Amino acid sequence: MTQTSVSKRRNWRWAVLLALFTGLLVWLLLARWRESGFDWAAFAATFAGLRWEWIVAATAFGLSTYGGRALRWQVMLRPLTPRPNLLNLIKATAIGFTAVVLFGRPGEIVRPYLISVKEKVSLSSQLAAWMLERILDLLAVLLVFGLSLTRIQPETVGPRMSWVLQVGGYVVGVTGSICVVILFLLRRYSDSMKGRLLAGLGFLPQRYLGRAERLVSAFIEGLEATRNPFYLTLLFAYTVLEWVLIAACYFSLFKGFPETSGFGWKETFVFMGFVSFGSIFQIPGVGGGVQLVTVVVLTELFAVQLELATSIALLTWLLTFVVILPPGLFLAFHEGLNWKRLRHLEAEGDL
Repeated sequence: MTQTSVSKRRNWRWAVLLALFTGLLVWLLLARWRESGFDWAAFAATFAGLRWEWIVAATAFGLSTYGGRALRWQVMLRPLTPRPNLLNLIKATAIGFTAVVLFGRPGEIVRPYLISVKEKVSLSSQLAAWMLERILDLLAVLLVFGLSLTRIQPETVGPRMSWVLQVGGYVVGVTGSICVVILFLLRRYSDSMKGRLLAGLGFLPQRYLGRAERLVSAFIEGLEATRNPFYLTLLFAYTVLEWVLIAACYFSLFKGFPETSGFGWKETFVFMGFVSFGSIFQIPGVGGGVQLVTVVVLTELFAVQLELATSIALLTWLLTFVVILPPGLFLAFHEGLNWKRLRHLEAEGDL
């Protein structure tokens, strides 16, 4: 089977999964609306009283998170190049997340690819940096979600929701432990991991083995920042900064609606903990589970009216997902990027 046919088969499976998830999402929302007798007039009225100064602040915090990501990626580049260009990283981050909005999760490859080209480092090393970024963000999500679970009083939710929260607590503990173990292994045993990987690939012909060795070496180099205590401290510090900015975005969004202006940091962190898990699913041009989770959390945990919860879900999607589109598209066209080329990076074998 050729690489092109394998890629097409993989894309077909991805399309089926997205279609199923989209169908489930639509069905759940329609069922919810029918049960409550959704009032479209009340939904439209929720936007009339918006406090725009807070919405502008939420937008600013949302955009600033991309700068925080670029700063963190700059640390991961330092073992490979002495002076990573922060402006190039900001551009690549904006364009990369724009690709995620347009293409879904397959667009994740765009950011490491652009950084590898701009900074003249291997793509494999930047894929390793992307993996490290995912681990750090997952740890942050688990910490926030775990804290949010401790802030919920069992008597305020039904028995079914209480069971879900209890299971969620176990999932957080196990997954968080796995992430910590992975970070420890990456930091302490990178060289031995490289040796084991190459030994396992020893059956390959010599010409392929040389290429595999270069790829593995580049991948390990991309994780080099974890072996330097100073760099590792910076990575954790920038991860904290990133999630503080995200929390500030949600906090400002709540203040923008008169009905939720009384929400404080406690409510913000509970909301953020649950919604962060919804962001795992990304549908091209639509988003994903963020909207559904937003509505469920606000209506079930905070007794917010469905129409208001839907309005907040819509703005959450715009401020955390779509907000990067205008600057991302502008930078992409300014850079003269070929979107068709970026869309088919994986199919053309650039991995």
